[in-house]
Amino acid sequence: MNLDLTDEHRLLEGSVREWASQAVAPRIRDLDRAHQFDRNLLPQMAELGLLGVCIPPAYGGAGMDYLSLGLACEELEAVDTSLRVILSVHVALNSLTLLTWGTEDQKARYLVPQAQGTRVATFGLTEPAAGSDVRGLQSVAVRRGGTWVITGEKTWISLDEVEVPDANLLGQPGEGFKIAMFALDQGRYSVAAGATGLIRACRDASAAYALDRKTFGIEIAQHQLVKEMIARMEADYQVSRLLWMRCGWLKNEGRRCSREASLAKWVSTTASERAAGDAVQVHGANGYSDDYPVGRYYRNCKGAVIYEGTREIHALMQADYVLGYRTDRPTRCALPPWPGPAPAEA
Repeated sequence: MNLDLTDEHRLLEGSVREWASQAVAPRIRDLDRAHQFDRNLLPQMAELGLLGVCIPPAYGGAGMDYLSLGLACEELEAVDTSLRVILSVHVALNSLTLLTWGTEDQKARYLVPQAQGTRVATFGLTEPAAGSDVRGLQSVAVRRGGTWVITGEKTWISLDEVEVPDANLLGQPGEGFKIAMFALDQGRYSVAAGATGLIRACRDASAAYALDRKTFGIEIAQHQLVKEMIARMEADYQVSRLLWMRCGWLKNEGRRCSREASLAKWVSTTASERAAGDAVQVHGANGYSDDYPVGRYYRNCKGAVIYEGTREIHALMQADYVLGYRTDRPTRCALPPWPGPAPAEA
């Protein structure tokens, strides 16, 4: 297993970090106060190649590998969680599923414009009676003539009696659950990478504040318990980064990594919640103020501990793997292996 980053990886990492710090970071507080999202950021993300970062050029993407998706997610969430969420849903949950399971016609109609950023993709799973209990989904699709009629209720989505033509059926009838679980594998990977970025942001903000703030005549960075919190953030960051990068390497090899993605998502999101709590603690009363970013980190970290499998669900999954109650069969549940960089033009 080789987790060394290439020059292309470093270039992507630096480009996303620079863009997010210049175009997004200075405006986050005002947008957050106004409860707004600037949709003008989407064309900028498309211009950077992020909306098709690991989609092959033949389908309108940047043709980078799956590690690149993780790097982009880490860098985006280190600045603003909402941008990483967009990448998780648009690329990981939706586009990678289309890449793996879609027909050539579906890829031409949907994947290409998604990778180019002219369409924004979404994914709907949660229902009033089903979230963690995915097998409890009650929405159904019934064939009527040449269309499928979707009936049911999704949380936060208007969906009842929606007609979908045969040409839009992804996979074969009866494969829906398997495909949805495939999508969640990709989403969990991107969530893990993003949570790692949040841990790093908490660490950096806490270190900077601890070196500046003084109590009892010394920098609080010299207090042992403050050092302990910052050290824990560093350890959590390094562990979380290794876990998501291992998943990325497996994806590049075309190997299924449901178990590894679950572990990475569980460990990194739980660690991000702990890091955000400690970051607020390091900042003291200022941690509640939006003059500092850690209060926002504390709010944002919670969602990832819940969606795409709660921490409790992933804990059960990991125990079941160890106990032998759960195994990953070698079925079609892995991404196509990354073909490598495109040949240089003559």
